[in-house]
Amino acid sequence: MSLQFGFSMNAFREYSTVGAIEAVADAGYDGIELLFDEPFLYPPTATGEEYDEVESALDTNDIAISNCNAFMLTAIEDFHHPSFIEPDEDYRRRRVDYTLDTIDAAAELGCDRISIEPGGPVPEEKSREWAMDTFVEGLDELAERAERKGVDVMVEPEPDLLIETSDEYLDLMDRVDSERITCNFDAGHLFCMGEDPAELVETLAPYTRHYHLEDIPEDRSHEHTQLGDGAMDIDGFLQAVEDSGYDGYVTVELYPYQETAAETAQGAMDYLRERGWA
Repeated sequence: MSLQFGFSMNAFREYSTVGAIEAVADAGYDGIELLFDEPFLYPPTATGEEYDEVESALDTNDIAISNCNAFMLTAIEDFHHPSFIEPDEDYRRRRVDYTLDTIDAAAELGCDRISIEPGGPVPEEKSREWAMDTFVEGLDELAERAERKGVDVMVEPEPDLLIETSDEYLDLMDRVDSERITCNFDAGHLFCMGEDPAELVETLAPYTRHYHLEDIPEDRSHEHTQLGDGAMDIDGFLQAVEDSGYDGYVTVELYPYQETAAETAQGAMDYLRERGWA
């Protein structure tokens, strides 16, 4: 098998940075997705000592960075606010500035990708056209920094946000003129939208730089579920990824399991091993 697996630190908010890295390494993963948010390394205020701590823990535990998550930002308000499409320009600016900082942080840590929210929730008082124009404007600014630093800014389609489906993502790419604006392909999110993740691997392959994986309930509600406990064809999806020639990371993202983060990470790895993927 050529795939490498990571586990997202966003399930480990009850842990220290070092504790989370140790737990994911102990579970047998090749990589860990760093969460650029409090209580971990938060780029707008991070010190040199914090960068050193992350790099030392990665080295000590012989584990790589699978991705840098700049999506789930709670240090300012909540996961989705401030977004890239806030009606208030100053508030919107805080998301853009934070993301610029995360590009720098990823480069400092030697990782060439971050994942971001797909615009955000469309404000009731604004049109979708306005939201798209505003998001593209923000991406254009991010692209300049991303190209200079050698870091991909990966838009991650998600239910109930501006970019939900593969078609909406492709429409966005028609409006963006930078090879550094790419895709974080979250299989569960696309499944929630009634799409077949396995069939979309080839379609989105030119843009995909990283994958997220979780299971999703049979009713396709947006609930990240332990691998094997939902209705997704995980084997079919992973086979499509492998067949595509992708040799990067597939990161398991199970943030709802914060009370049992280490056990959940181990359970997901056990599932992947039992199915012959890891």
